Amino acid sequence: MTTANRHPLETILEDRIAIIDGAMGTTIRTYGMTEADVRGERFKDSTKDLLNNGDLFSLTQPKMICDIHRRFLEAGADIIETNTFGATSITQSEFFVDDPREHGGRKDPEFYQKIIEDSKLSSLAWEINEQSAQQCREWADRVGNATGRQRFVAGAIGPLTVSLSNSPDADDAGFRVVTFDQVKAAYAEQVRALIAGGSDLLLVETIFDSLNAKAALVAIREVFDQDGKKLPVMISAAVGRGGETLISAQTTEAFWNAVQHVRPLSVGLNCSLGPDLMYPFLEELSEKADVAISCYPNAGLPNPLSETGFDLGPADMARYLGDFARGGLINIAGGCCGNTPEHIAAIAKALEGKAPRKLRQVEVAA
Repeated sequence: MTTANRHPLETILEDRIAIIDGAMGTTIRTYGMTEADVRGERFKDSTKDLLNNGDLFSLTQPKMICDIHRRFLEAGADIIETNTFGATSITQSEFFVDDPREHGGRKDPEFYQKIIEDSKLSSLAWEINEQSAQQCREWADRVGNATGRQRFVAGAIGPLTVSLSNSPDADDAGFRVVTFDQVKAAYAEQVRALIAGGSDLLLVETIFDSLNAKAALVAIREVFDQDGKKLPVMISAAVGRGGETLISAQTTEAFWNAVQHVRPLSVGLNCSLGPDLMYPFLEELSEKADVAISCYPNAGLPNPLSETGFDLGPADMARYLGDFARGGLINIAGGCCGNTPEHIAAIAKALEGKAPRKLRQVEVAA
């Protein structure tokens, strides 16, 4: 890629460690939202509980979502994520479509084909993604213009509630509830809406299931080819105690080998175990990958008795991410579950002036 065509974030990553924002869900909880708040007038008659549908707040409580974006930006985030972690028609169906298993049926490809073809779900998914991207765009530009420092919008593409890697039927290992093409179609719809809303980047994140992620990456490639517009892609996996993706059980190295052909802007780890347990897997990925490395861990392990639901405070996260920087492991840093704007502010301060990881040059065989 020539210098003229380089994305501005690539230049930043050569000079310093870029900061990505924290946890939308955790921060929403600090606003004390109720079931009535997430429903608003528009969804007041929905038959299922919606409070755990955090993406819906972009439509029903946009002022709150924009306030969260503003706070993360003012805390020092260079990159803010759209509030679209579950904004596919497949995931939204969990909140708006009756579960056939409650009536003696089952979820299978026939069921999910109806979901993919449901115009109301499709319209809802598009609206959530487009409006969330627009909300991010507005505040990234506002704060960027006010501070003289460009900020970037990452279109967040999260995992699904269904798996392509595993069967839910213990008696039929070959059964899958959904097909690759159905997952790809849902992701393609999300990608187009995120681009339409003004995203600078696409972030395939919290990858539990590598095959689901593969469908997302294929969808992105096809959208780029068909629509004639290409954005940088970030990829981030969640791993367990052995360093494997949680559903498909790919090792960190195998995960990188499976996605490196995409030539992403960055690859990394997020969510997962907390920063203390993540270090060896991040170190391995940093040694193998020849692109920028991102890291935004949970604030430790879940603890329902703590204020944020996780153990580690801002000072703790700043210390751990500072250790990662001193180890020469990271180019992009932030926080996942349990990380509020206060956590991100502490991380940003701790990493100020720290050198970014040097990109490893990989020899290509003739």
